[in-house]
Amino acid sequence: MGMAVTDDQFHVLAVDDSVIDRKLIERLLKTSSFQVTTVDSGSKALEFLGWHGNEINMFSEASISPNNYQEVEVNLVITDYCMPGMTGYDLLKKIKESAFLRDIPVVIMSSENVPSRITRCLEEGAEEFFLKPMKLSDVNKLRPHMMRTKLKNDIIENGKPENEEKQENEKIITTGEADSEVQQFQTAQSLQQQTSQNNNNNNDNNKRKSMEEGLSPDRTRPRYSDLTVMSN
Repeated sequence: MGMAVTDDQFHVLAVDDSVIDRKLIERLLKTSSFQVTTVDSGSKALEFLGWHGNEINMFSEASISPNNYQEVEVNLVITDYCMPGMTGYDLLKKIKESAFLRDIPVVIMSSENVPSRITRCLEEGAEEFFLKPMKLSDVNKLRPHMMRTKLKNDIIENGKPENEEKQENEKIITTGEADSEVQQFQTAQSLQQQTSQNNNNNNDNNKRKSMEEGLSPDRTRPRYSDLTVMSN
């Protein structure tokens, strides 16, 4: 598996020995904008995934050859439970036992509602267990499983998910804008304080001037022009 895909290009590997069911699954998946590859057996599914293991011991640890990786990454495997040869449960176990494939989400389908079968598959690592015939509402439940796996892979490969990097970039921009606003506020506050200080200085100067005028000799000297001098 090599080339990464965008969210609306998730690639699903559908496994079912019934031609009719494969066509139905393929149509539903393509309606939801998924890329689809269909195979008719569990062994062909493993071959497509690049799996090589001991054919005698079905549950031995699988090994993957890098030369057999598919050009298009498989983001999810959906398989029928009842198939000749290798069942969907056997395919699930092989995928989950492989160090290279275990992170691929696996969904099981069956036309039989057997609680013990459902429980066994979920305990083995299946993400969902759908009853046939598959519906569009079932397909809508697949994307969250693929998104979660994609997010996990992003963290492993890049150290942090793309969404977190985007949030950090937005945070940096927001912080820069906030710093700019603080600087503008501080500048305005400084100008306001300077204006207030100038006003206070002007008021002090005016008050001092008024006091000086009030104590001038012209105002304190008594006026005798209107008085009549009496002589003895």
